[in-house]
Amino acid sequence: MSNFDELLESYKEEFLRDLDELLKIRSVSADGEEIPQQALRWMLDKAESFGLKTKNVDNIAGHAEYGDGEKLCGVLTHLDVVPVNAAEWSCEPFALTRKNGRMYGRGVADDKGAALAALYCLRALKESGASGNRVRVIFGTSEEIGMQDMQTYFESEPLPDLSFTPDSEYGICRAEKGIMHLEIISEKANNTALMQFEAGSANNVVPDTAFAILDCSDYEEHNLQRLADAAGPGAFDLRFTIDGLKVTSHGKAAHACEPEKGVNAAAALAEIICAVLGTEAVGDLCTFINYCIGKETNGRSMGIKMRDAVSGELTLTLSRVHITEREARAVVDVRYPVSFLEEVVLYQIKKVAAREGLTVRLIDGEKPLSLDESAPIVTALTTAYKNVTGEEPELYTTGGGTYARMLGGKGVAFGPVFPGDDSRIHNSDESIDEENFFKHFRICLEAMNEMMKA
Repeated sequence: MSNFDELLESYKEEFLRDLDELLKIRSVSADGEEIPQQALRWMLDKAESFGLKTKNVDNIAGHAEYGDGEKLCGVLTHLDVVPVNAAEWSCEPFALTRKNGRMYGRGVADDKGAALAALYCLRALKESGASGNRVRVIFGTSEEIGMQDMQTYFESEPLPDLSFTPDSEYGICRAEKGIMHLEIISEKANNTALMQFEAGSANNVVPDTAFAILDCSDYEEHNLQRLADAAGPGAFDLRFTIDGLKVTSHGKAAHACEPEKGVNAAAALAEIICAVLGTEAVGDLCTFINYCIGKETNGRSMGIKMRDAVSGELTLTLSRVHITEREARAVVDVRYPVSFLEEVVLYQIKKVAAREGLTVRLIDGEKPLSLDESAPIVTALTTAYKNVTGEEPELYTTGGGTYARMLGGKGVAFGPVFPGDDSRIHNSDESIDEENFFKHFRICLEAMNEMMKA
């Protein structure tokens, strides 16, 4: 074994103990900043214990650093995670579980596992006596809710000359679609029979559950039950409450960059209640959801179906719904091809919504990213991947949103998940193949070493 191989092998048991400890920090950024900040402090304390230089930037991001060369290289990771529905998990979400050759836990693949591995790689560079450019492993705490962490970090810290984020898949992601999160609002509460509709807990996840409380007749209840039965076992539950008939929809969660892999519980619920109660009874927003979004994932009914040769098809996800007797709003996640403009897509959505008396507010957005195949970081990562695997990495594009788009065209997403490994990111039972993960560990170290020498 090489010196690097020996070091990583010697770290393995310690790394697994640390990963379990890190996963136990319930750093769901959608629930507030306090626990993600705790995860950041934990990581910086760990880095200091390895003898690495650290910096905490406004308690929202930070880094560990090694090297003293002219160039600055970066590995960008995040310590926040998306919410969990513990009832859907086969093991404890906030802990490391190893079974059947896989490692399970919220964040094990997205992105705590890779974050901790990158820190250990920095330790290995130090302990092996490697020299060259400065390498920073940068940790964020709000990647899942808009990346304000990196915006704040780079207000006071320089952009790296070369960088990657291990927050996607192998090979090398050279392009990322543009992203918008939009809130669609009805200014008038005209849902006479729909007392409440709730779905979703994050803007970038296909909701796996949704419920509505209805003021409906026995005849309407009978028809709802009939449609629920026709949808198949487990799709819907109906029960009476003190407030009315509660209809619960069960779907399948998925990351909004791949909404076709999920089953949108909110869209299915809107469809069934619109079919039985009618548009006037459910109100403008629920009607709009059903007719202009529905179960589609390509935005066709909104008039925004589009694609390009580099990054493929636009996706649209209904991610959150909140309707009461006083207010009605929903959130959609839009991921558009790299050759299109945000303004064009937004204009069309606003135009369609305005026809139905609805307004649209841009919550946040990220411009597309596209790098040439000959970019220096692509060359460095190609060398690293070949050195470990003996194979050429595929260059691909994604609808996912990573820190790479914050890096001024000098960074890409690279690992940690290998093609064909269903890691169930943003879903229940998130996991990663253990053997492949430690292969990623070795590739990550090789990539950081290549950047030191660049």
